[in-house]
Amino acid sequence: MAVRDSGIDKSEIDVIMPTGSIFSRDFNSDLIFGRLVEELGLNGSVHSNLQVMAGGASGSTLLKTASAMVKSGMARNVLCLHADRLGSGLPIDQAINVFSTLGIPEEWERPFGQHFSSIAALITRRYMHETGTTEEQISAVCVALRKWAELNPNAMYRKPLTVEEVMASKVLSDPLHAKQSNVLADGASAFVVTSAERAADVTDTPCYVLGVGGRVTHYSLAQEADMTRFGYAAAGADAYAMAGVSAKDVKVAEIYDSYPVFNLIALEELGLVERGSAGAFVAAGHTWPGGKLPMTTNGGMLSQGHSGAGGGVAVMVEAVRQVMGKAGTRQVPDADVVLETSTGGSYMDAQVVILGREVR
Repeated sequence: MAVRDSGIDKSEIDVIMPTGSIFSRDFNSDLIFGRLVEELGLNGSVHSNLQVMAGGASGSTLLKTASAMVKSGMARNVLCLHADRLGSGLPIDQAINVFSTLGIPEEWERPFGQHFSSIAALITRRYMHETGTTEEQISAVCVALRKWAELNPNAMYRKPLTVEEVMASKVLSDPLHAKQSNVLADGASAFVVTSAERAADVTDTPCYVLGVGGRVTHYSLAQEADMTRFGYAAAGADAYAMAGVSAKDVKVAEIYDSYPVFNLIALEELGLVERGSAGAFVAAGHTWPGGKLPMTTNGGMLSQGHSGAGGGVAVMVEAVRQVMGKAGTRQVPDADVVLETSTGGSYMDAQVVILGREVR
């Protein structure tokens, strides 16, 4: 679908770049060792088949790596993709156990019960303490994302959601509720990276990579200096400078959303709203369809579903669709500058990408 949509003949794909799959070691090895070359009928015409894996940050990292290869002349057309079956490929208890502890240090944190829900709860509680953000405002992020998922035929959850329903759901790790948590899903996403010149030949609506930035701040959460900010401000500053834009130019914010607090942190650290005001901003409906700043317009991992490394790839694909005007009923008018974020593991790396309709 991605190759067909790109307008580039599949025979022109010279690099295939899958990111990691979690549900099966054997399937992941197949991706590394060229299974897709055969399945796409590209035996002998692909120069490289290589895996780029950065967990949830894989969407941004795939794009950065593929762009560098094209820019340097090491590749012409790169197919970046992801596929996983976290929803059905493992027994649910096993899937939860694997997914909830990957990337958490075995020596220092995992033996004492640390897992991703407890990490998200810890960050949420600290963020609420520092900013005055309420549990209702945290829950409003889930409602905003569900508004977009209602428009997404590929979303797992499309039934309308209220703040009251979120607050009434089971508490997992205080103050985190079940409906504030990502949902394990099967899914796949893909996009094609080529040169700006080639893109102009094959489509009337190219999506240009305007700027990128990233900061890797820790491995163990205990080594993160500020768990309510991470590296987003520095990463965003780099991306804005490279793109030649500022926060006020951003029309859509495709924010990585494994738990709702991370949307609020990213909105603030990237200068899209003032520190401490993101909760009220989202609760007022400003990130809903038709709002001032549409956010995570595919419904994100809290409603579309979390497919491991593919959660971030799906957010990247949605960002590209918005720029190209291909988001269907979710399309935001005049989405000429779109900001995308992602982060992997215990939120150790803040990645920011700015895409646009025109080279600046």
